Amino acid sequence: MEYTLVKISDRPELAGRAARWFAEKWGIPLSEYENSIAEAVRGDAPVPQWYLALAGEAIIGGMGVIENDFHNRKDLAPNVCAVYTEPGFRRQGVAGALLRFVCGDMAGKGIGTLYLLTDHTGFYERYGWEFYGMVQGDGEAAPSRMYRHIEK
Repeated sequence: MEYTLVKISDRPELAGRAARWFAEKWGIPLSEYENSIAEAVRGDAPVPQWYLALAGEAIIGGMGVIENDFHNRKDLAPNVCAVYTEPGFRRQGVAGALLRFVCGDMAGKGIGTLYLLTDHTGFYERYGWEFYGMVQGDGEAAPSRMYRHIEK
């Protein structure tokens, strides 16, 4: 399968469609994504950033980098967030390719350490992420797993 990885800040014409796609996947208000993606496109700071995997013009995966992914450890920043691959494209390396792309891009901006909050176990380790500890998500009853990636 062929797909391309893009930073939305390099393809600002995708911003509106990407914001709608992320909002649909995560049930977070569209305005949150619109504002964050607009900030990334302005390029005032290295964070936030947003990324997509495209098969032709179809969005098949995406993720972002924000300061804090809604948890109580504000010192563990920035965070990879909104990691999603369309079901028909899972188990084909899309998420792994996006993770490598994001880590490399952020390292190029001087940010070598990233964090990621998830309930998954075993997935992120395949891509060089290490379990860091349990962190309390905002409004969550139980803690979630925090992972860390250090670009070498």
